[in-house]
Amino acid sequence: MPFPIEQKLVVAIASSALFDLRDADRIFREEGLDAYRQHQRAHQDKPLACGVAFPFIRQLLRINEVDEGEPVEVVLLSRNDPDTGLRVFKSIEHYGLGITRGAFLNGRSPWRYVRAYEASLFLSANRNDVKEAIMNGHPAGLVLESTQTDDPDDRELRVAFDFDGVLADDEAERIYQETGDLAKYHSSEKEQASRPLNPGPLKELLEKIAHIQQTELKRAEADSSYEPMIRTAIITARNAPAHERMITTLRHRGITVDETFFMGGMDKSRILDVFRPHIFFDDQKVHLDTASGIVPSVHVPFGVTNED
Repeated sequence: MPFPIEQKLVVAIASSALFDLRDADRIFREEGLDAYRQHQRAHQDKPLACGVAFPFIRQLLRINEVDEGEPVEVVLLSRNDPDTGLRVFKSIEHYGLGITRGAFLNGRSPWRYVRAYEASLFLSANRNDVKEAIMNGHPAGLVLESTQTDDPDDRELRVAFDFDGVLADDEAERIYQETGDLAKYHSSEKEQASRPLNPGPLKELLEKIAHIQQTELKRAEADSSYEPMIRTAIITARNAPAHERMITTLRHRGITVDETFFMGGMDKSRILDVFRPHIFFDDQKVHLDTASGIVPSVHVPFGVTNED
């Protein structure tokens, strides 16, 4: 019996994140709405190419194939009207994605409906939609263009997170950004090592993933042939002595991740190139400039590093 949506890990996704809509968007910008609608109608039976977040969504939905409770739900939030959005749902059907719920908003921003669908994440390629969502307290990320290829035979879902400004708030990061004094930052974090940081925008997403992993662990204990489908990592610029406060925060929330990397200023792409996540979340563009050339990457425009 499927879980009610309140108990699921729900991801809300814009069609611009799930599929490659660059050609259609170009027609909209250069020729206007009528030409865009005509283009989508004329090609409605031609499946759209996969977008940056497609591998992540496909792997996420595969969890429902082995769990009869169907703990994952993906909801489409589209700026299209239902008529021009028909091509998106036909593409979803073509790729066999288990997405049945959606909203078509006829040009309006979809972020207002994130909580209505109990979503722990909203993904879009529309910068303004993501920024508004974050400013209004919703968990959101901007997918960045990527040239990375996808392996449909890869059955393991790998998700990687930065820590400060993503899973935790920017309290600690703010000290460093405002003073530029690394020694002062380390001293502050050491003094407060036993005090958990407040939640960041994607805290609930990791908690929901961790809950599914606990279910997988029990299944693996009961069946030695079962291989868990999810692997998580935190890749942070923190290093000792600032590492302890991060561990304290995760313990406080009862969360365990599979792999943790304290980079201390090293380029995160070194780890990403090995871990190969299906999606990587970071709040700082400087890290994502290289990451997006290696793995599908998402900018979380939260906190001090994203203030205008």
